Amino acid sequence: MDGKRGLLIVFSGPSGVGKSTVRKLFMTNAHLNLVYSISMTTRKQRPGEVDGVDYFFVDQETFMKNINDGNLLEYAEFVGNYYGTPKDYVDKLRDEGKNVILEIEVNGAEQVLAKCPEAISVFLMPPSFEELESRIRNRKTEPEEVICKRLEKARREMNLLDRYSHVVINKDILLAAEEITKIIESYLKK
Repeated sequence: MDGKRGLLIVFSGPSGVGKSTVRKLFMTNAHLNLVYSISMTTRKQRPGEVDGVDYFFVDQETFMKNINDGNLLEYAEFVGNYYGTPKDYVDKLRDEGKNVILEIEVNGAEQVLAKCPEAISVFLMPPSFEELESRIRNRKTEPEEVICKRLEKARREMNLLDRYSHVVINKDILLAAEEITKIIESYLKK
């Protein structure tokens, strides 16, 4: 590395669009020098999870101190637990020349983009809302009322895509991963 600071890449999209699957594909490209950011959480560590690998597990007091100290690029409360992206951790990785990817919800993406306008933002879109609904329903993992809430949230999130610097349609996971790779490469050449 020539001492150049790494990129910050915000990767977002509605639930069920395939973010994790697509991210795992483009992250295998070693030449992109990508590192997946680890979130901080107040939720209890589950069996098999490793602190500092899966999450940074902290108590609520520590999490609140990070909020007050301005050390979270974004955070949210979900089912009684807090989740957030530690700024000091992301800065350390970027200072090492690594390109950091944040796979986050739309609300978190807005928080990060407000604090880091230099971040590259990519919104992963389904080919259609009907296709997204079909993917969510075909998981067969949630009751109808949860599915309806997810779909309502997805519709709201899809209306915010103009806030992103890049929009990629996930019609085919390999093509979507390839398109995101090309986007990242274009910034690496600058």
